[in-house]
Amino acid sequence: MTTQDPQERFVVRKHGGPRKGAGRPKKQGRASERHEAREEFAARYPVHVTLRTVQAVGNLRQRHAYHAVRWAMYCVIGRHDFRIVHVSIQHDHVHLIVEADGAVALAKGMQSFLISAAQRLNRALKDRLDVVRRGTVFPDRYHARVLRSPTQTRNALAYVLNNWRKHREDRGHPTRKIDPYSSGINFGGSRELADSPVLYESPKGFSRLSTSLPQTWLLQAGWAKAGEISAFVAPG
Repeated sequence: MTTQDPQERFVVRKHGGPRKGAGRPKKQGRASERHEAREEFAARYPVHVTLRTVQAVGNLRQRHAYHAVRWAMYCVIGRHDFRIVHVSIQHDHVHLIVEADGAVALAKGMQSFLISAAQRLNRALKDRLDVVRRGTVFPDRYHARVLRSPTQTRNALAYVLNNWRKHREDRGHPTRKIDPYSSGINFGGSRELADSPVLYESPKGFSRLSTSLPQTWLLQAGWAKAGEISAFVAPG
């Protein structure tokens, strides 16, 4: 009779790996932003950032959500390595155009803003609906696109500031030029302001969003080399 080596009696069961159904279950609905290393970039290039929120937070185009995002912007207003130059608040996502000294400064600045915005949005739900919520607000990694040319920068500005027209949020307000849920009133480069020495006033019930003045050439003047921007044109 042969004897079996004691070590052969045990089968090591591994977790994960190629087993069918192993690993983290896939999320339902829209795919998440891929976890890849952030692109390195120079401080002279602005960045277009997109943030998406969970359904439980509700429609962001309401006053309580607007003011939650507005107050969250104050946590980064004093930073020298990261600046929010423009913002657009849509139904379930937020667009930002930011400047940062590099990938590390972008990550730290966005982390500060996201934490503050999440806390204030959850708090706003409690104050408005008496709903205690401490869960995730921004489920995915933010999407960041570095703007390296006047054309890219001009298109990003038009896309962010006029994004409400893409989503048809301007219906019912045919004469309104600027999205009140954006920093459009802080932008003096639109075609409609060509002969005006002053910016648009804040719509009734809204406050001017505390964005930073651009420091990069592309956001100061370079974008205009690619063509003017009208407040009435919907992004493609």
